[in-house]
Amino acid sequence: MVRGTLVRFGGLLAVLATAVAAQAAPPAKPAPAPAKSAPAPKAAPEPASVCTPPVAPAASERPVRPPLPEKPACIDAKEGCLGLEAYRYNDAVKAYNLQAQAFRPVAEAYFKKLNDYVKASAAYAQCEAEAFQK
Repeated sequence: MVRGTLVRFGGLLAVLATAVAAQAAPPAKPAPAPAKSAPAPKAAPEPASVCTPPVAPAASERPVRPPLPEKPACIDAKEGCLGLEAYRYNDAVKAYNLQAQAFRPVAEAYFKKLNDYVKASAAYAQCEAEAFQK
C-alpha cells in the first residue's frame, strides 16, 4: 500500500510541477494598441483564480522512530550472554517495543496528513488545468 501511494505521490508531484511551472512562466507581452481610429470593445475581466494550493505538513511534524536497543556482542557468540547482560538486553527490547507501540499511531497520523496533501495536490492540479482550458 505504501509503495502504491508513493508511486501515485510521485506522479501527482510531476503534474503539480508542470502546472506550477506553467503558472510561473513570464506573461506574454501585450499586443500593441491598435490605431486610435475607433475604441476597441472592452473584454470582460477574467475572474481571479479560485484554485488554492495545498499546504504540505511541516517537516518538523515528521515523527522519529525510536532507536533500536544496542545489541550486546555476546548475543551472537556461541556461548551466549551471561544472565545479567541478557536480562538488560531483554529489558531494553521490552522498552523499545513499548516505544514502538506509542510511535505507530503518531506515524499513522502523519501518514494520513501526507495522503490528504497528495489528494489536495491532485485536486489543485486538476483545478489549474481546468483554469488553463477556459
